[in-house]
Amino acid sequence: MQETMTNPLLAQWQTPFGLPPFDAIRDEDFGPAVDAALGEARAAVAAIAENPGAPDFANTIEALELADARLGRVLSAFWTVAGADSNPAREALQREFAPKLSAYGSEVTANAALFARIEALWAAREALGLSPEQARVLMLTRRGFVRAGARLEGAAAARMAEIKARLAVLGTQFTQNLLADERDWAMALGEADLAALPGFVQASARAAGAERGAGGPVVTLSRSLIVPFLQFSPDRALRARAYAAWVARGANGGATDNRAIAAETLALREERARLLGYASFAAWKLETEMAGTPQAVRDLLMQVWTPARAAALADAAMLEAMLVADGHAAPLEPWDWRYYAEKRRVAEHDLDEAALKPYFQLDRMIAAAFACAGRLFGLEFAPLDVALYHPDARAWEVTRDGAHVAVFIGDYFARASKRSGAWCSALRRQQRLAGDLRPHVINVCNFAKPEAGAPALLSHDDARTLFHEFGHALHQMLSDVTYESISGTSVARDFVELPSQLYEHWLDVPEVLAAFATHAETGEPMPQDMRERMLAAGTYDMGFQTVEYIASALVDLDFHDGPAPADPMQRQAEVLEALGMPRAIGMRHATPHFAHVFAGDGYSSGYYSYMWSEVMDADAFAAFDEAGDPFDPALAARLETHVLSAGGSDDAATLYTAFRGRMPGVEALLRGRGLAV
Repeated sequence: MQETMTNPLLAQWQTPFGLPPFDAIRDEDFGPAVDAALGEARAAVAAIAENPGAPDFANTIEALELADARLGRVLSAFWTVAGADSNPAREALQREFAPKLSAYGSEVTANAALFARIEALWAAREALGLSPEQARVLMLTRRGFVRAGARLEGAAAARMAEIKARLAVLGTQFTQNLLADERDWAMALGEADLAALPGFVQASARAAGAERGAGGPVVTLSRSLIVPFLQFSPDRALRARAYAAWVARGANGGATDNRAIAAETLALREERARLLGYASFAAWKLETEMAGTPQAVRDLLMQVWTPARAAALADAAMLEAMLVADGHAAPLEPWDWRYYAEKRRVAEHDLDEAALKPYFQLDRMIAAAFACAGRLFGLEFAPLDVALYHPDARAWEVTRDGAHVAVFIGDYFARASKRSGAWCSALRRQQRLAGDLRPHVINVCNFAKPEAGAPALLSHDDARTLFHEFGHALHQMLSDVTYESISGTSVARDFVELPSQLYEHWLDVPEVLAAFATHAETGEPMPQDMRERMLAAGTYDMGFQTVEYIASALVDLDFHDGPAPADPMQRQAEVLEALGMPRAIGMRHATPHFAHVFAGDGYSSGYYSYMWSEVMDADAFAAFDEAGDPFDPALAARLETHVLSAGGSDDAATLYTAFRGRMPGVEALLRGRGLAV
């Protein structure tokens, strides 16, 4: 009891803005805190279910919104460090928490008395006098219970709980296996290997070697290092070795192999869907998304696949000719594509990544993202000196007209303890039910860390990633709803990428580049002719980029739209063969490291979401083009009102139509990718 009373995770946080006291939290605090918070949440749920009073919105739905508030607070701190700064103790806690949290979730949705109260409110909803937001929360709450199996009874209900618990364990193991493979592999570079690379790749390799204590420069499986290595290393054998390791993540045999996990996950998802009366997991998952059905997803992807594949095959022929001209034997291989695509870009567009990169300094790109948010939404950012979970992380207070809006945390550099990729999460979500709580939002990226004293340089693609994640952050920071369950990014999966992908467009606004794309050594802005050449080459290699993405999306869809494959790797190969996948292009995410799909249910049957949202983001930015001003104040206000501040308070299509006046077609996407016929 004394330990619980002194646990910093359970105390009232007397910290600036109520941030977690990361400097006081120890790994051994998390287990007792989660157990105590789970007990508190269970008691709160039981009190709601057993309330002798007639159900009303306040004593049932609002009470349920608040029931696990302390648990959410503890877990938000834990998931932050577990994803961005893992260690063996935190990995063990993840494995311990997964079945506990799954069991709690199953208990809540299987609570017959609680569900009966929700059903009674649903039946009487027209007479309750609910606000539109309350009506939406009631509908979503009831729908969530039904889709989780609240109507199941007996053996079916018990089996559903077992499936959820096992899936939680499998998702955790998949993630940890992938992190282990990424953490444990590095390829040492000799001086001759290093000398053949541009200076920024050399610096990244040296920094990675220092961070890992390797005694010299290394290539790791961090995208921000391995991609430029594949772009610039002239040594075909080294490229092949690095690429083989990159695509083998999760498929190396032994304890970290994810192939059996993927197969079991798919089988359990199918069983889960069938218990609920759906023909497939995809049918269940997509029912609540904008797309609605697997066929609608397939139709969109194939509309783009056909022109993208044609463009990729035409590009492959040119790159293979360059390979042969260099004295190598055909065919063009996947580890060759980026190298020859970069050489061709230099030749055709006079664009050299090594010459571009000094203009994309990390600090200048952060400033650019902030400045755009200031011009569009009136936000201001001031650095904060607060305790965070890692020395690389930094924080800002976000204000508007002097009023506090949010705390924003940025954690930008790759490290062995951080899972790969980039993401946005919230330590605290906006809501008004429990007081006017403003959000604490985190962007996590994996950019190559520079050597000590040197500026951090990004590629143009890295800078897009920074703007992308900051678009998600704006969705959280500008949220203005009463209920946490519909706050910020709590929207349909194929709508959540709209704010992030839309915000990417502001990076390439000429006046933004002119102001913020300044040279790391001279401070001079990027020359206008270079800027124009870079923007003109914006759709360069788009066949490759589109094919590698859609291949992953279609494999994901096929896995879940019908009987689960006994051998996912065989099914993956069959799908790619049926598509006519170009041999020199690999899937962006092959099954054993497809964390979007197998680390949890988030993007399962939903990897297509980026392209679904891209249809809208291309059309949405076209509105600013039509207005003749990328910072048009009236449009920015509409974007905030109907998209960024609205969260999940209405149907996604309704929100988008309120902003744009209509739903878009695929044409703007094809034009934006340079694939329009």
